[in-house]
Amino acid sequence: MFSLNVPIAPAVDRLAADLQSKRSGFERVRHRRTLVCKRFGVEDVPDRAAGGDPDGGGASASPGAPAGGPSPPKPAALDALREDLRPLLAGTDPFPVAVTGIDVFDAPASGSGPVLYLTVESDALVRLHRRLCAAYGAIEGIEGDEYVAHVTVARGGEPEPGVVADLVAAEFDPIRWRVHALDLYDPEFREVAASIDL
Repeated sequence: MFSLNVPIAPAVDRLAADLQSKRSGFERVRHRRTLVCKRFGVEDVPDRAAGGDPDGGGASASPGAPAGGPSPPKPAALDALREDLRPLLAGTDPFPVAVTGIDVFDAPASGSGPVLYLTVESDALVRLHRRLCAAYGAIEGIEGDEYVAHVTVARGGEPEPGVVADLVAAEFDPIRWRVHALDLYDPEFREVAASIDL
């Protein structure tokens, strides 16, 4: 339903655009790139969004517990999730992130492969991801211990021989930026639905 994302620095989008001519053979090229910190499904929406907890309750309202009854409307789910995240993110200072290279998932946990991505280094992002997984649970195969912070550039298809190896071997100066807010992203509409300042 939603994901909590790190806003991408403009230089990352420029790098991905510069790689465009070298990505021949991929089935899908990402034009809207994201750096996912944590994904949230309907079961992660606090009960109060469905009318189960009229007093709210924040993080003490069992984050990750299934919502009672039918799924709440999206605006209510967004509001409840944003309010549930605030106490979990309280005390999280702005943190550094860096894109340092290019790599590939040959056999991704879901969807078509190969997946070409920009490698991301940030100990603070990984710690935040683990804290959110402790509260909401981890999606098997892509979160928790298997979480790889990355920005997908292209995926699927049958890249020409040597294309992937050449891309992975490409060198560039690391792109560094500081994260001052996190975005709740709505994949259905492919847009930021809300931001939470750190």
